[in-house]
Amino acid sequence: MSVSDPIADMLTRIRNALTVRHDSVLVPLSRTQLAITKILKEEGFVADYEVLKAKPHRAIKIRLKYDESNQPIISGLERVSKPGLRVYVERKEIPRVYGGLGIAVISTAKGVMTGQQAWRSGIGGELLCYVW
Repeated sequence: MSVSDPIADMLTRIRNALTVRHDSVLVPLSRTQLAITKILKEEGFVADYEVLKAKPHRAIKIRLKYDESNQPIISGLERVSKPGLRVYVERKEIPRVYGGLGIAVISTAKGVMTGQQAWRSGIGGELLCYVW
């Protein structure tokens, strides 16, 4: 099945899996989605991930993370830049999400990184999504 916005599809799959308290979720593999998953792991929003290279469809298995009262660590996911309306930010315009409790994921010329990493590097890019 062809998806017009794979990143929005990935965020929706994670959001839906968190709603029904699944342990993991499968997401189709792409370089951008793998980079976003790595950022979620580094920032502590997901427990772990694994790249499944089984044919015909390669996928990423993302293990979701919950606290001791079985509440999801991720409170929200929001897609910002869409295929119909791309959103670009300069270094000075990089937003802080929930006063620093969340992250902004930005696609830059140096790869996909968090808003804080992009700000420290002094570069801007396409604002992909917010995670809090």
